Amino acid sequence: MSRTVSIKIKSGRYRPAGAGEVDPLEEAGSFATLYAAHQRALLKYASSLVRDRSVAEDIVQEAWLRFARAAADTQPSEPLRYLYRIVRNLSIDKGRREVREQEIFDTASPEHLADNVADTNPAADQIAWDKSALDAVRVVISAMPPRMRIAFEMHRFGGCKLREIAEHLNISLAMAHTLVAAAVDRCREYVEWP
Repeated sequence: MSRTVSIKIKSGRYRPAGAGEVDPLEEAGSFATLYAAHQRALLKYASSLVRDRSVAEDIVQEAWLRFARAAADTQPSEPLRYLYRIVRNLSIDKGRREVREQEIFDTASPEHLADNVADTNPAADQIAWDKSALDAVRVVISAMPPRMRIAFEMHRFGGCKLREIAEHLNISLAMAHTLVAAAVDRCREYVEWP
């Protein structure tokens, strides 16, 4: 006879419902299973913070990737709580970025608008650097595996959401995010930023 244990959030600590303490990782079996079991709740939580479902999906995927990287190095004592904290922090960061962007555009008076506009005549060394960086990125993109290249181009050049990429490539949302993140990492690896 199997026993079902649910995890409840109470005053910052996770306590299983029922008798005895149960490690969430033992109950879930792995971090991936823990994530899969709580993905809907995480998405609902992120949606309540950012008020945009597609942005919330991106935040939850980014949170999972950050969680997986961190969990590979150190095993968090309360993985579910840690995952929720990452979602919360990413949502807060997103809100702060939006506020900063809004302040730039709302408070810019015509006389100060020029301060927020990029120089239309960049220096010759900047132009040369930009061309070499663009060439390096082109080489990296052409060397990518086909699915990674398509996912990267759809996301960065086509403005597609991860969900659209996943549907187009017939892969999971997590795999779409992994492909895009890996492609960005490859580009960063081969381009030396000034």
